[in-house]
Amino acid sequence: MKPWIKKTLMGIFGASIAVGGLTACSSSHYHRGPMSAEKMAEVRGKIVDRISSKLDLNAEQKSKLNVLADKLQTQRAALRGSAQDPRAEMQAVVAGPKFDRARAQALVDEKTRTLQAGSPEVIGALADFYDSLNADQQQKMRDLMQRRRGWMSHG
Repeated sequence: MKPWIKKTLMGIFGASIAVGGLTACSSSHYHRGPMSAEKMAEVRGKIVDRISSKLDLNAEQKSKLNVLADKLQTQRAALRGSAQDPRAEMQAVVAGPKFDRARAQALVDEKTRTLQAGSPEVIGALADFYDSLNADQQQKMRDLMQRRRGWMSHG
């Protein structure tokens, strides 16, 4: 492959990643600011109630689901980190005349470390919840996960 073709393809690839990152960081809730703790608790409660209803959970299972929701919420907050505006972080990567590879890699490394640090607790909570389900509930959960929108979606 000729050098100019490689450079062109790499440029297009880099630009598509940058645009994708900016698009992902610009979802509508950032325009209104991050979700308040009260709103987050309300949404979380609705999701837990919906899953509990669909799987017909008992009190112990619902408790394990709440532990899982806590772990997921903690992991989400950790991934968000101290940045008040994740979109600004991504914009800083493309603010200059050249793509800031070092800054982009640092962002990826930070998120990866955070994910690796919190994953064992999330996996443990998910395993405890799943293992507490009976065979019928496990099958319902697998069926819900097979749907296009996923088992935790609302709508």
